[in-house]
Amino acid sequence: MAIYCIGDIQGCDSALQRLLDQAGFSPSRDHVYLLGDLVNRGPESAAVLRRCMAADGAISAILGNHDLHLLARHYKARKKNKRDTLGQVLKAPDAQAMLHWLRHQPLARWVEGLDAPLLLVHAGVLPQWTARQALALAAEVEAVLRDEPRCIDFMHSMYGNSPDVWDDALQGADRLRAIVNALTRLRFCTLREGRMDFSSSESAAHAPEGCVPWFDVPWRASADTMIAFGHWSTLGLQDRDNVLALDTGCVWGGCLSAMRFGGASLAQRELLQVRCEAAQTPG
Repeated sequence: MAIYCIGDIQGCDSALQRLLDQAGFSPSRDHVYLLGDLVNRGPESAAVLRRCMAADGAISAILGNHDLHLLARHYKARKKNKRDTLGQVLKAPDAQAMLHWLRHQPLARWVEGLDAPLLLVHAGVLPQWTARQALALAAEVEAVLRDEPRCIDFMHSMYGNSPDVWDDALQGADRLRAIVNALTRLRFCTLREGRMDFSSSESAAHAPEGCVPWFDVPWRASADTMIAFGHWSTLGLQDRDNVLALDTGCVWGGCLSAMRFGGASLAQRELLQVRCEAAQTPG
């Protein structure tokens, strides 16, 4: 049995098929975890969702910002972005089934079957949070998404950059928005306060003044746990003792990347990659 974590697919189902073929993935034996942004910008978003739904539990996903954007488009809470390629999902005859499946995916996962903890998120974990706290806070949002009337209400209040610092006393839409922003959008935060900064999507070498990548905050409460994430293509591959970044820009003409864990050991890992044809041009 092998466990795989795969970075942002963004509608590039053909690349996903080639990566699974290269890995020798067997649904009856192995398990794949997708790190969010299953859809959008690439040409085959509906195919990615259908593949996941048909995998009979062998493929698990978490939600990324583009997956939430698809839900927001469906519920008329967000207008079409010029880079969107979501029409093939929204207009599909099985759109309702795909969107229902998407609403029931988590924002964070705890991987079972390894000899050490592995937390999966799409973007990041606020430095104030432990890994277990991140899971618990993700569950608060998941409960809202799975209740369609509450989901619709939240979609209309989900967007915005505030509050930008965590406070356990946050309530209502502000609390849910802060959780979503951290788990699906975070790249940089301030070194001292852990305040989220969304002004840049550049590489770690181009951090806004006073900011560092969220995983480099020295007082980060989740530093004792390996965290795998995607979202940040300009960051590139990162493979550290407690950080695994796997968005390597598939949709931009980079690679689709997977990390294979063999022998139920977090330490025994192997990088697998396939080159991808660019579906869009950065900038």
